[in-house]
Amino acid sequence: MAHTLSSKIKLPSGHGMPRLGFGVYKTPPDQTEECCVEALKVGYRHIDSAAGYKNEAGCGKAIRASSIPRGQIFFTSKVFDINYDSAKATVDKTLAESQLSYIDLMLLHKPWGGSENRKGAWKALVEAVEAGKVQSIGVSNYGVHHLDELEQHIAELEAERGGKGKGGILSVNQVELHPWVPRKDIFDWCTQRGVVVEAYCPIVRGERFDEPAVQKLAEKYSKTPAQVLIRWSLDKGLVPLPKSVQPSRIASNADVFDFTLTPEEVQELETSEYSPVAWDPTVSKLED
Repeated sequence: MAHTLSSKIKLPSGHGMPRLGFGVYKTPPDQTEECCVEALKVGYRHIDSAAGYKNEAGCGKAIRASSIPRGQIFFTSKVFDINYDSAKATVDKTLAESQLSYIDLMLLHKPWGGSENRKGAWKALVEAVEAGKVQSIGVSNYGVHHLDELEQHIAELEAERGGKGKGGILSVNQVELHPWVPRKDIFDWCTQRGVVVEAYCPIVRGERFDEPAVQKLAEKYSKTPAQVLIRWSLDKGLVPLPKSVQPSRIASNADVFDFTLTPEEVQELETSEYSPVAWDPTVSKLED
């Protein structure tokens, strides 16, 4: 599947999201602006932050300082404390921190908090869309059981709030996803409903670069292992979110649009392992 760095995928909300994002997880607040400026300079148009990262201000500064029209830059943040009041407050705080007039995508960062709080937090995001503060909404780290519950919550909110569409539109589920934790159940659930899957840790924090299958493809395409893994995400139909603070790697991670993996290579690289390298709230129980 051929893409370019400016390619977008259409979200269920109707808005377009660039196919490659730039992540700023654990990027120090005092470095975030510089890193985002570098990312925008090499062509990224999608920055993924979160309230919990405490670096939204640097993202906003870079976006505002660029000569790129705001409508061409996609900014994501996330709500960490899952309940109605916190979600509502987080949206406003993110707008204040970033000094942006709207947020392109706001996610619930995790499914912890219990059913009532998950429903309340989602309702707050729906209201933020209606108020023009947020354009699209979604979740992060939701397993299939959490997604099933969210569908029910959306149906309940539609009944409570006046009909179709009043329960919000689920556009994205962002999870750790790569060949060593392919999450077929989550991927299939989302794909069947047109929900876009974003992949964090797409280069597995560098822990799998020496894998023979990765090395073989890197040699074949004259690419780095990181570029092969990012390309795997793109060719799976995912939206990968690589991160780096090094300018050379920021640029290298975006240089993935001059080759594609064959469907056979995409399949061969995928394993049956379940080996996350980050936290894994997807497996938490509904009562958690």
